[in-house]
Amino acid sequence: MPRLSRLLSTISALTQICFVVFLAAPATTQTSPPADLDGYVARSMKTFDVPGLSVAIVKDGKVVLAKGYGVRKLGDPTPVDQYTMFGIGSNTKAFTTAALASLVDEGKLSWDDPVYQRLPGFVMYDPYVSHEMTIRDLLTHRSGMGLGEGDLLAFPKTTYTRDEIISKLRYMKPHSSFRSRYAYDNLLYMTAGQIIPAVTGQSWEDYVRERIFKPLGMMHSNLSVTEFKPSDNYAAAHERLDGKLQVIEFDPVDNIAPAGSINSSAADMAKWVILQLNHGLLPDGKTRLFSEKQSREMWTGQTVLPINDPPPQLAALKANFADYGLGWFLRDYKGRKLVGHTGGVLGAVSRVLLVPEENLGIVILTNAEEGAAFESIAQHILDAYLSLPPTDWITAFKAVKDKGDQDAAEIVKKAAAEHAADSTPSLPLAKYAGTYTDDWYGPITIRLEGDRLVISFDHTPTMIGDLKHWQYETFKAHWRDRRIEDAYITFSHNPDGSIDSAKMEAVSPLADFSFDYQDLLLKPASAK
Repeated sequence: MPRLSRLLSTISALTQICFVVFLAAPATTQTSPPADLDGYVARSMKTFDVPGLSVAIVKDGKVVLAKGYGVRKLGDPTPVDQYTMFGIGSNTKAFTTAALASLVDEGKLSWDDPVYQRLPGFVMYDPYVSHEMTIRDLLTHRSGMGLGEGDLLAFPKTTYTRDEIISKLRYMKPHSSFRSRYAYDNLLYMTAGQIIPAVTGQSWEDYVRERIFKPLGMMHSNLSVTEFKPSDNYAAAHERLDGKLQVIEFDPVDNIAPAGSINSSAADMAKWVILQLNHGLLPDGKTRLFSEKQSREMWTGQTVLPINDPPPQLAALKANFADYGLGWFLRDYKGRKLVGHTGGVLGAVSRVLLVPEENLGIVILTNAEEGAAFESIAQHILDAYLSLPPTDWITAFKAVKDKGDQDAAEIVKKAAAEHAADSTPSLPLAKYAGTYTDDWYGPITIRLEGDRLVISFDHTPTMIGDLKHWQYETFKAHWRDRRIEDAYITFSHNPDGSIDSAKMEAVSPLADFSFDYQDLLLKPASAK
């Protein structure tokens, strides 16, 4: 889901392996949370400017901590507690794979069923891929699509339905060959979720609610921010805009819900984590949501991830292996296999981390877009349970974050200093106005308002921006909704001087990958 670019940047892989043999490591005997956890959480929240978060820890099948910290909303003293709901973003993906796993157990589908057999009309850009893509391929980020390709069909909120988005996959040009490279995506997870109604007749929402939430007793969770009532216990979304942390409106992601729409609490996520560590066994000790076989399948590497050297401050986190399973990232740390995922939506990020060998699970939910906060806390808890010498992870992650922010600011500053401020557009502004279309997104309108150009994405109500001339044939789109990342738009011309096409790219190198402007090719509608 959106807001994952920084979170995913540290996840990588070294080599292709099918099995991993770990050095024997003594099991931890610690059961209680770290004694200094409250102080550590408070320091992390202050360092990274997070108004509120909640933490859950499960050990040996028991909830040893489910606790809230801080406030639900800036300017409101109402505290976060263990039942406060936060957006979990892409941690939703594991719920979708668990739902599919239950159908595999029932013999209603197979991980390796061709998608077109389950979703008639499913078509990708390449006919070979259309025929060969399986349900497993939908879940493992190896389709050949680019990082976040097509996310603008859903985020910010659009008018497109799930079926309409699936129909547009055929227009998305691949960035690599099929099954050859990892590139995180959301649209195919939504597509996988649509297999559930195709097989069962129930919507993804109804199936998750009845087959997962209800038997687990997840009473403080829901499937969309549109379900919130004013009296509900939920955290507001917060984002740093123009240098200041602010409360922002929720951005529903219902049209790609199976990829990231769930809201949940520390108390409920603890139940989910216990289910995972119990390999699908429900609280009654008899019934299974999914079998041990499917648990192993979901936790088995399917796509090998690249491993890069982490920044010096985080050198201890370098993995020996890293893979993506079915809805889970897999890597090692200090001789243990880690199973986990991050999640992000506008104004909230989250972390789920499992250590199966230790029967340990950690959940951190936040109401601000600061992955360094949950990473530092999760790592502190993990080290305590593994009886490792303490590391000041807050300082380490803060240094890395500051360096990233500084580098990005320098890139933007350099671009501003080097652009040809004295250049002018080659055409009168009115000549740039008109309706443009992109093969997969659809219509985008540029109109002249007074002496300036305004761009709007016709199926995305909040994407209205003022176009300011940057240099030569490049303009900068400054969106009126400041939650949206600014973008450059560069026009190309035909020999007669008329506009042939336009390309876009994000201004900031820190722009989330879900703003996939680079995948658009705008053509004047009159040329179609």
